[in-house]
Amino acid sequence: MTQAQMVGWAHSPFGKLTEPDTETLMKGVVSDALVHAGVTHQDIDGIFVGVYNNGFSRQDFQAALVAMSDERFSHTPATRYENACATGSAALHGALDFIESGRGRMALVVGAEKMSATPTAEVGDILLSASYHRHEADIQGGFAGLFGKIAESYFQRYGDRSRELAMIAAKNHTNGVANPWAQMRKDIGVDFCATVSERNPIVAGPLRRTDCSLISDGAAALVVADAETAAQMRRAIGFRARTQANDIMALSRRNVLEFRGAAIAWQKALAASSLTLDDLSLVETHDCFTIAEMLEYEAMGLAAPGEGHRVIREGLTHKDGKLPVNPSGGLKSKGHPIGATGVSMHVMAAMQLMAEAGDMQIPGARLAGVFNMGGAAVTNYVSILERVK
Repeated sequence: MTQAQMVGWAHSPFGKLTEPDTETLMKGVVSDALVHAGVTHQDIDGIFVGVYNNGFSRQDFQAALVAMSDERFSHTPATRYENACATGSAALHGALDFIESGRGRMALVVGAEKMSATPTAEVGDILLSASYHRHEADIQGGFAGLFGKIAESYFQRYGDRSRELAMIAAKNHTNGVANPWAQMRKDIGVDFCATVSERNPIVAGPLRRTDCSLISDGAAALVVADAETAAQMRRAIGFRARTQANDIMALSRRNVLEFRGAAIAWQKALAASSLTLDDLSLVETHDCFTIAEMLEYEAMGLAAPGEGHRVIREGLTHKDGKLPVNPSGGLKSKGHPIGATGVSMHVMAAMQLMAEAGDMQIPGARLAGVFNMGGAAVTNYVSILERVK
């Protein structure tokens, strides 16, 4: 089996953008990714599109939109993937499987979402569709309400960690200042994040506005190729490991304070790569809410259950810490256009490994971890990346 590698990428700004739809958003990053990889549409054997949609747009059949914006792709096979907030990683895995099975030599992955045109209350309801509706459809506050309940349960068992959640938010906003693609490039400080105010109200449970990721538009794209082809390219980022693990969807049927599927995905990835967390230079992780990042510290093995607060207190995940987490600013600062997120995280990690991350750069970055999840850690993807060329 030939290993697939990332050989080019592109990233749009994230935020409330003027582009009217995913078709327009995808068009820009597709052309830029091809240029970055040094290839043309004729080199692409398959297109893998990640768009969540589910109500953000009446236009669906999103895989066909790539050819609508560039008719040179009219006869290139294209497939759309959806796996909640891990939609982008699902599309990437589809492309990697396509290459590694020998069905194609080079593939294009593109993730996008247009969220800002939808009223905020409707956004919450659309995202709540990533929960188990039979049990969770009536949760107040939409998807934020779901994680608000998780935070409440965590505080009840382990004590109030509101200050540490504010520290996570502040860390990611500080990092986001250096990211030219980030939606919110502003260092807002721990005290602002920790204080409930008119500008930082309670959203759900103990979660404040600064504990929640942003409503975003944006797109990102990757070109992946087989190893033989990648050897001839200007850049090549390989996968030391890539894993996926799921968990039960209904929170009522599992321990909500243990992201077990995430832990399994991390354990399998580290075992497959013959690495430990100490070997990693950085991690891009899925901080849709600050409580999620804290639980992910525990799932990846940085802390024991209930001890995730120690990680941020001790500065382990700061940019100058032992294991920088979200040097891009994460979903919290960079933004979270659902279908684009998993692709974006891999682009950010690849830039670090190529020493092309500008002011975000972690000096000497050699190995990067990426964790992207769908729902409340229902589907979980881990990649461990290294520079090949």
